[in-house]
Amino acid sequence: MKSLSILVFTVVGAVWAQTAPGAAQAPVLPDIPGDKVIARFDDGTEFTMDELRQLYPVLPPSLQSAVTKDPVEFFHEYAVMRAYTKMAEKEKLDEQNPYKQALSFNRMLILYQAVLDRAFRDAAVQPTEVVNYYDGHKDHYKQVRVKAIYLPFSDAPSITEMTEAQAKAKAAQLVTESRGGADFVKLVKENSQDETSRAKDGEFATLHAGDNIPDAIKAAVFALKPGDTSDPVRQARGYYIFRAEDVTYLPLSKVRDQIFTELKTARAQTWVTQTDKETKVEFPNPDFPPKKQPVGSGK
Repeated sequence: MKSLSILVFTVVGAVWAQTAPGAAQAPVLPDIPGDKVIARFDDGTEFTMDELRQLYPVLPPSLQSAVTKDPVEFFHEYAVMRAYTKMAEKEKLDEQNPYKQALSFNRMLILYQAVLDRAFRDAAVQPTEVVNYYDGHKDHYKQVRVKAIYLPFSDAPSITEMTEAQAKAKAAQLVTESRGGADFVKLVKENSQDETSRAKDGEFATLHAGDNIPDAIKAAVFALKPGDTSDPVRQARGYYIFRAEDVTYLPLSKVRDQIFTELKTARAQTWVTQTDKETKVEFPNPDFPPKKQPVGSGK
């Protein structure tokens, strides 16, 4: 089972990934000088633009949206929360359970997340490391533009349809013809039943190594060199034949930020994992944790 720190770190990493170097941050708050008062509560407390800029990042998405879409309503609700908080403190609810324990736990959770934030923020990645990673894992950024022939089959074929065995045999024949020098576009127009790609001379897609595509298609396509034709690839309702038109790689400029974030996350994750391993808990009471009862014991 993953530890809590690893699970939370995954979330934190995702948040920080949005602010990796080079990522554009769209302005969401009004361009008002920080020291300007933008709200005044009924007890006379003033709220400045700087305070809003500091508060905004820690708000949940729904409240961030409220700040920008309906700031009047947001500040009304914020004022109500302040009023309730004062009432609770006056009645010393913060010193009574379960509120006292809840406050203590949430304080611990926030500081815990702060350390995870810092672990990611302080994980250093040098520009040369990004370049070296790209050079050493170039296949991760491979992209293949392919043309395709699609031959569907049916379990109960009509006169114009093929059984699986017929489709497989025809696909094997077309592969042989293509590898023997036949015009692939001509084979597409005469045989493919994928109307969309057939209308474009067989143009199917430019597939990337990271695409969510069936494993069989991925294995066939990314083994091709320019001009190669794949073996027939069986899918649920038909066979595909792919021909590689171009084999290229995403340039470093397009994936630099992605690699930077991956390396930064991996480095911070190493620290988190080590800390997790070093943290121990003992259970001196033989009755805790309770021993699991056998399934079906009836107790």
